[in-house]
Amino acid sequence: MFNSLNVFIATKDISIQNETFTLTNQRALFWQKEKALILSDLHIGKTAHFRKNGIALANHIMKSDLERLSALIEYFEPEKFIVVGDLLHAGDNSDVDEFCNWRNQYPHVQFYLIEGNHDRISEPLEKKLCLNFKAVSLDFDSFTLIHDFNKKLPGFQITGHIHPGIVLNSAVKSIRLPCFALTANQLLLPAFSEFTGLDTKNLPKNSTFFVFTDAEIYEI
Repeated sequence: MFNSLNVFIATKDISIQNETFTLTNQRALFWQKEKALILSDLHIGKTAHFRKNGIALANHIMKSDLERLSALIEYFEPEKFIVVGDLLHAGDNSDVDEFCNWRNQYPHVQFYLIEGNHDRISEPLEKKLCLNFKAVSLDFDSFTLIHDFNKKLPGFQITGHIHPGIVLNSAVKSIRLPCFALTANQLLLPAFSEFTGLDTKNLPKNSTFFVFTDAEIYEI
């Protein structure tokens, strides 16, 4: 456990096909072999999109997401920063400008984007984002990083898109928490942005769930 930039990072190592992956309570994982920080569903620009459409939302939501990203980069010192889809929410807007300013603090980190259904990126916007790599999927040996699980692909897939969550019931009340979901051929990542809903119904069958809070990670 580690406290960086006022962000508390709890970690849990898991093994997938003899590779070590470190899960965190900050909605991201670190792949030690590839020195890669991997996350999904930032939805940059969502708050600005809501404001543009007359719904008043403070931009501290995105600032909090970027603070957590900075803390994770400081902690893991990655060489690669990989977003497994839905980096953006609704194209270019003022929040994207803020994200690009943030990204420019880390020119030494290679920035990879696996395109998601929200990532409508023009050529000028791609240059603005300073991407080092953009594609619909990315292969590392027997691992494929792709936004939504594809049954036709062989090997193990690291995915996003679902925004997975678990409902924990007690005698007092039910609590909804984000999670990672692990099966024999998939690791489903939580949505990185805290300004997203949780899908507690459309989760992979026969999953092991890694549920997390602000302080801990639990395997259930």
